[in-house]
Amino acid sequence: MAAHLSSGRVNLTALREAGRRELREFLDKCAGSKAIVWDEYLTGPFGLIAQYSLLKEHEVEKMFTLKPGRLPQADVKNIIFFVRPKLELMDIITDNVLREDRGRSPQRDFHILFVPRRSLLCEQWLKEQGVLGSFIHREQYSLDLIPFDGDLLSMESESAFKECYLESDQTSLYHAAKGLMTLQALYGTIPQIFGKGECARHVANMMIRMKREFPGSQNSIFPVFDTLLLLDRNVDLLTPLATQLTYEGLIDEIYGIQNTYVKLPPEKFAPKKQGEGGKDLPTEPKKLQLNSAEELYAEIRDKNFNAVGSVLSKKAKIISAAFEERHHAKTVGEIKQFVSQLPHMQAARSSLANHTSIAELIKDITTSEDFFDNLTVEQEFMSGIDTDKVNNYIEDCIAQKHPLIKILRLVCLQSVCNSGLKQKVLDYYKREILQTYGYEHILTLNNLEKAGLLKPQTSGRNNYPTIRKTLRLWMDDVNEQNPNDISYVYSGYAPLSVRLAQLLARPGWRSIEEVLKMLPGPHFEERQQLPTGLQKKRQHGENRVTLVFFLGGVTYAEIAALRFLSQMEDGGTEYVIATTKLINGTTWMKSLMEKLEPVPF
Repeated sequence: MAAHLSSGRVNLTALREAGRRELREFLDKCAGSKAIVWDEYLTGPFGLIAQYSLLKEHEVEKMFTLKPGRLPQADVKNIIFFVRPKLELMDIITDNVLREDRGRSPQRDFHILFVPRRSLLCEQWLKEQGVLGSFIHREQYSLDLIPFDGDLLSMESESAFKECYLESDQTSLYHAAKGLMTLQALYGTIPQIFGKGECARHVANMMIRMKREFPGSQNSIFPVFDTLLLLDRNVDLLTPLATQLTYEGLIDEIYGIQNTYVKLPPEKFAPKKQGEGGKDLPTEPKKLQLNSAEELYAEIRDKNFNAVGSVLSKKAKIISAAFEERHHAKTVGEIKQFVSQLPHMQAARSSLANHTSIAELIKDITTSEDFFDNLTVEQEFMSGIDTDKVNNYIEDCIAQKHPLIKILRLVCLQSVCNSGLKQKVLDYYKREILQTYGYEHILTLNNLEKAGLLKPQTSGRNNYPTIRKTLRLWMDDVNEQNPNDISYVYSGYAPLSVRLAQLLARPGWRSIEEVLKMLPGPHFEERQQLPTGLQKKRQHGENRVTLVFFLGGVTYAEIAALRFLSQMEDGGTEYVIATTKLINGTTWMKSLMEKLEPVPF
């Protein structure tokens, strides 16, 4: 099944279709009516592949969340568990199965679908609990790369960074390699692979090995991607720590976007009715889906937040002018024309109202003193000011017991911008944090050190200024309204990861050999042979397509920067982005935190 390029974007529909097909095939094996018991973490990602209607077509009548105890009543023939291969989930499933009333008739059949891989360990565990035999079908559903948008794929593996860098567990890298093989089966072999970092090297090695082991995987599809760039998150630890300043990035920083949905405080979205004076305000959070299917969002999502207001006010004028047209419609033809445009206009009006409300919510935060102070310190660190001594603002924040994650992001940012902190500065911060927030956080500090985020300066010299100058990571004259450089996404700081992608496309990494050596992990290039007849003859003016895969997570600001490069007139390269997880500084820190439960006395 060949996939093609559509309107300048790689068409990811083929990937979604392949996922749906695999799901249908499994559901059809379990003949008769069905209830699905969901591992709650999977419902969001699955929603991006298959709507409930698809499940209903295949006789799924009930859906439950996986929890201990007896399964809810359901008059169905099949109970299917959709779960990640985690031992703690196997305990819950065991409990569910053992509590099943064996005397009931007719008997219900059990099945288990592991996502994304079957696990011998889990099956062994179920066997030891005496329930493995209860499952008629035990299969896997390889949900590796989920299409989030026209140019964005994510594995949504929340612990990938921690597993790779703290636990030396390469499972998620194996899933990444498998996902890339699936992608190549649908979109053709990717002729060039570049990479930077230990994990990137592992993934490339696994892909090469998989290709050798399955010689039949060589397909005759014309390649859609010219280049694959594998990037380790720990090559650029700085970017996720900084506050993202694009519209989408700020929505994620403040409210958190999960599987393309965001939940917002409801009061800004209450319909304004005359004379009711604010009673009956909604209490449920307002849930909105955010993706480029919505015209206005596609236009503003990647802009610096300071450039969003003018777009919204311009749109408001256009929309009200369009509604005014109805007064000028005289003939039946004109009235018909107006009515036919009405649904689109009403959708545009409601979209504008939503984004005006979101922008107001964000503005309340970005204009606060605390946001400004925090951003000032971040920008000082990134531009190399006072990175080697204890920072007054951080001291004050600890003294006032600001949220711990905010403190950790700042001290890690200072450490990364100084290639590690002097021992006495580091010890001071650690002591202050533990005394203020509790000694149970010693494990978290240990994790941050192991990940290279908060560490002593070992070599005695700070490489960051050299890296910053060579890669032009700090730009003083940033244009937020009409940007001419990727640094607009952080109002001055150009994400290191995206700069590496930009320089790879032009003039190539040879120009930055010295700096690449300063960054962690090897850098490499592999070529994959294409069967004769499939080599690309580039038409004049045709763009190259590069897939950038972030191993360990990517932020919305980095995605915005890559989209900006795709749209540059003379760029010559279009980017599609893949990642193990969509992250921001807060979710990333949370994934590295360990909470020691205080001993009850």
